[in-house]
Amino acid sequence: MKLILSISLLFALSMYASGCEETVPDPVETLVAEGDYSLLIFSKTSGWRHDSIEPGIEAVAELGRNNGFSVTATENAGHFRLENLERYDAILFLNTTETVFDESQRNAFQQFIQSGGGFAGVHSATDTEYGWPWYGELVGAYFDNHPNDPNVREAIVRVVNPDHPSTEMLPEEWERADEWYNFGYMNEEVHVLLELDTDSYEGSDHPGNHPIAWYHEFDGGRAFYTALGHTKESFSEELFLEHLLGGLNYAMNRE
Repeated sequence: MKLILSISLLFALSMYASGCEETVPDPVETLVAEGDYSLLIFSKTSGWRHDSIEPGIEAVAELGRNNGFSVTATENAGHFRLENLERYDAILFLNTTETVFDESQRNAFQQFIQSGGGFAGVHSATDTEYGWPWYGELVGAYFDNHPNDPNVREAIVRVVNPDHPSTEMLPEEWERADEWYNFGYMNEEVHVLLELDTDSYEGSDHPGNHPIAWYHEFDGGRAFYTALGHTKESFSEELFLEHLLGGLNYAMNRE
């Protein structure tokens, strides 16, 4: 089937970000209906809302269309029931923020991971569900702060592990602009993929050891996270999209 994500859906997704699922219909929409693997994009925000969400949805839908996996998008946490989630191989948290679930939705998502499901997180997925320690372990860290004035700045990203599907296409040193997160809690069991050269920019709270993307197997499932992806421009950047696609393939167990 052809890509059917419409401008009206993108507008609706932004309107549904208030978190009032009981007053609106479920905006789940199939974007790409091809392939043997299936991805759900979840982009609900209860705090800061990135203007890269809509371009991100479009870009991931295009990745699915070009690489043979189906993509569905929602901002309705009410869709998080196990009977719904079982249809997907992985769930992408695309710039989610703060508290997005009630207890029953948390339970459904946890059961999805425990039954072998995959998780991928982009950027502010670490600025999400601070009150749920299990989620912090899954995503691998919690956001603490970022440099300001400007918040988006050039830095050098170094590849730590070049053998993962999310990094095998990247140069050893990759200079790019983004909003570079500092983290509070970090799960020391994750496998680091990318780190920042903390001498290449001002504002790191982790001098000499600043992980910025990682993966791990966790609680029966698998998880990939990249802190890249703050800007709209990221989602038209070829290397970033290849990096993200590799992470999604890992999450979907599609390597």
